[in-house]
Amino acid sequence: MAKTKTKEKQSSEFYENPEVLAQQLSKTEEFIENNKKIVFGLGGIIALIIVAFFGYRYYMNNLNQEAQKEMFQAVYWYENEEYDLALNGDGNNFGFLAIVEDYGSTKAGNLASFYLGSIYLQQGEFETAIDYLEDFSSDDLLVQARAYALIGDAYMELGNYSTAADHYGKAANYKSNKEFSPEYLMKQGLAYEKANDLEAAMGSYRKVVKDFSDSKQKTEAQKYLSRLEAQK
Repeated sequence: MAKTKTKEKQSSEFYENPEVLAQQLSKTEEFIENNKKIVFGLGGIIALIIVAFFGYRYYMNNLNQEAQKEMFQAVYWYENEEYDLALNGDGNNFGFLAIVEDYGSTKAGNLASFYLGSIYLQQGEFETAIDYLEDFSSDDLLVQARAYALIGDAYMELGNYSTAADHYGKAANYKSNKEFSPEYLMKQGLAYEKANDLEAAMGSYRKVVKDFSDSKQKTEAQKYLSRLEAQK
């Protein structure tokens, strides 16, 4: 208790006594004077870090805008199912492969990986599709979940049903919602059935029935669940 009172007294004296304050400031000035190289050296490093940070952000924003412009035509080709052009471009406009190569560190380059994965999946190049889709990441509700589901589709085609089920589960649980989660859970159930894990499959169907009772998949999930329960 005595120590606390002493500290309070010293603190009070520091703030209330101009002479004490002047002494403290004098000590600070003396330290700076005696350690100029250290003080100004640290200040310079901090300033450089701040400049580098904002400079990098400015550079990346400009680069991303450039990538978005370059990608516009590739997206058009993709939406019109002209996949070879969407992949490789036409000599005047970039395809997604060039976007990823030249702008891979940008948001647009990241999105190009999603498009590439989708295209390679449709062209039957499943392992390549998985590589690009796994490179993609987003906090978007729809696109990230869709990427997980597409990876699941690729693993289904490769006959790796358990891994497919895992990715359908990721899709269903990513920011779970009544519009898309039931669809991914149904895919998960079918993948588990293919893997001969009937208990896990029933778990997926039960989740649709219980957690998404107002979804259009509920009736189908009940039917599949009844079929599996009858086999036990």
